[in-house]
Amino acid sequence: MCWKCGKTLDFPSPVSRSAVCPECGSDVRCCRNCDFYEKGAHYDCRETIDEPVRDKERSCFCGWFSLNPNVAPHPACAGSAYSVQAKAEHAKNAFNALFGD
Repeated sequence: MCWKCGKTLDFPSPVSRSAVCPECGSDVRCCRNCDFYEKGAHYDCRETIDEPVRDKERSCFCGWFSLNPNVAPHPACAGSAYSVQAKAEHAKNAFNALFGD
């Protein structure tokens, strides 16, 4: 799911550094879309990276990158139509993660 707009993303692994969200155009291979991204962790990453990635919203070369299918969309997109759909999809995914499919 895109960190910015909430659109479900379906990119083959490994995700290309030039991949962009088809809905909002934001970079896909960035910290905010990564499964290891955790605000407040060392360098905001749960992996043991050697150097911090300065811009968490731009494409990066990180070898640990793994597309997070359940990332919460950015709050700034709250009023848009795709954000409402994304919130519903995120809630459904969270529910399924707790109780199974």
